[in-house]
Order: sequence, then C-alpha cells, then structure tokens
Amino acid sequence: MTTSQTAIPCVIMRGGTSRGPFLLRKDLPADTATRDAVLLAIMGSPHGYQVDGIGGANPLTSKVAMISPSIREDADVDFLFAQVLIDEKIVDTKPNCGNILIAVGPFAIESGIVLATHPETTVRVYNVNTDAVVEQIVQTPNGVVTYQGDVAIDGVPGTAAPVKVNFKSTIGSVTGKLLPTGKPLDIIDGIEVSCVDVAMPMILMRASDFGKTGYETATELDADQALFEKMESIRRKAGLLMGLGDVSNMVVPKIGLLSPAREGGTITSRYFVPTTCHRAHAVTGTVCVASALAIPGTVAATIAQLPPAPQGAILIEHPSGKIAIDLDADFVNGKQDLRRAALIRTARRVFEGNTLIPKSIWTGH
Repeated sequence: MTTSQTAIPCVIMRGGTSRGPFLLRKDLPADTATRDAVLLAIMGSPHGYQVDGIGGANPLTSKVAMISPSIREDADVDFLFAQVLIDEKIVDTKPNCGNILIAVGPFAIESGIVLATHPETTVRVYNVNTDAVVEQIVQTPNGVVTYQGDVAIDGVPGTAAPVKVNFKSTIGSVTGKLLPTGKPLDIIDGIEVSCVDVAMPMILMRASDFGKTGYETATELDADQALFEKMESIRRKAGLLMGLGDVSNMVVPKIGLLSPAREGGTITSRYFVPTTCHRAHAVTGTVCVASALAIPGTVAATIAQLPPAPQGAILIEHPSGKIAIDLDADFVNGKQDLRRAALIRTARRVFEGNTLIPKSIWTGH
C-alpha cells in the first residue's frame, strides 16, 4: 500500500507546564534544513492555529524534544530542544526549555535508552542547546516509570509523581557568561535592566518602570501592545550588549518583569517568551531569577532585599501560583558558585503513535 505521507514515531509528553512531541533523533533527517522543515510540518507552522499539525497554537505547546543516547561519559541521554514559532517559519534551537526537560528522563527510560532501577532512577541529561548536564531523579518502582503521585504544581491540574531536577552547571548557558554585559545593572532606553544568564539568558526589569504593578494576569499583559513594543526595543538592544547579535528572530533572551512578592513568596515574576506572557513560569527562567537574587546590584536583588547569598527555598510568584527552587549559591569576587539549583516538577506521557507529514517535505529514511 502506498501513501503520500511519511510516518514518524512520536510520543507527546507534558513536562512541567509545557507539552510537545518527543522524537528520537534517529527518526529525523540528519541535515538541519530538512529536519527543521519536518518539525514545522509536524507542528503545523506557520499558521495562527497550527490547524494542519499537532501544535497547540500557544508557545507553551509549540515545543519539540529530540532525544538520542549520549556518547559523553558524564551523560546518559542527549536532549536537543526546539521552539517552533507559530506564525513564522522559524525553528529556534538556541534556547533550552526547563519544563520540557522535566519529561526527558521518563521518556529516555521508557524508550530503552536508560535502564530503570528500583525504586527510582537517576538520569543524566546533556542539554545540547546549552552545553550543560542536569541530573534527574525519576520514580521507577519495580523498574517501571510511574506518573501517579501526590505532587501538585501550580499551572497543572491534579497531582503526579515527582521528577527532581538539579541545574547546578548552567551558568552562562547561551552567552558563556553569568553577566553577559559584564555588569549587574545597565540602562537601556532609560530603564534599569539586569542581563543574567543562568539556565536561560534573561533581561530582568522592574514592572513599575513600565507602569505595571507586576501582579497583572498574563491575559491583561498580552493585551498591552505598547508594553510589548517597549520591551522588544529593549530586548533587541540588550541582545547586542549580551553578545547575541540581532535577536529579532530569536526567542532569547527572555524578559522578566519583577515586583515584590505579596503572597508569602520571595519575589514576583512575569516571564515573557518573549511575544506573550507565560501563563505560569519557565523552569529555566526560575533558575535565572533565583540566581540573580544572589548577585548584588541586580534588579532582582534590589527588589527582594535578601541577604547577599540567599540559601534554601526561593519562591517565585507567577500568574498561576508559585514555583519553588532550592538554591545554594554564593557570589564572590565577581563569580557565582552555583552548588545547587534544584526543583521538583512533574511529567506525564500523554500520547504515543506516529505523526504524519507530507512526503513532499521528507520521504523518510
């Protein structure tokens, strides 16, 4: 039987507050241009509703994980992340996604890449995007991944089994520097900004400098076009200062509008991805904001007014609740020693089967 479509094995996973297809690298084209064309077809981009693919017409559900066994001695599995833009023909592999990352360990075990142990399995994940290794602990009673548990995370209904993740080696994830501009504080377009790169390069600013309280909902912020125009102008100029060049067609650096906590947390953050406000908060952005709290002189440190080296639980308030990180960091002589930046999140296997694309795009192996 002949068909005009190419079938590609696919598993859809929820990781944290994001969701997307997980694909084995061996099932995709080897050359980047064809691979990107395949990913665009899988997700249904460029189209506002992604109606001809499996994307969810939202940046949080237009993400792809590409997985393969690692040849590194310090890692078990390689993870290449791609943000597939919705309205543009762009596949961006420069950033990482900490939420999608959460599901890599369970996927690797169930794909046979990593051998499960009882009662839990440690998976060392090498993030190709950021050249960093993170450690995950997955619940595997009797050598089988379980998704059932009593851990709840804000932004996701119900409860699930915990996945523990430590981001201790992610300083300079994209730019190679903790402070890409060389300073904890810069002024761009008359606004004080802190450019910090830990797990994700970010531009941290005060919400009040944009006439915002910082407690607005994501929907309210998304409706303010003037806000986005002002932030994008700053983002592009910051990108040049951070050594990233022209970032107009890139999703990094991300933006965080910060304000004091008001629900018992440490600080409040509105995280932009960057053309919309995140309905919760990115995991990598959590690591970056928390790390910035330990750097004297940053916007984050000034707002939170914490001791020079905050330790223990950092609670970041976001539109859907709070996200916690266990931070153990010092900032001495201009350098940060990030010994631990650990989170507890959840994941779930949502779908398994084949995704279909036109053979005119790729005929398969």
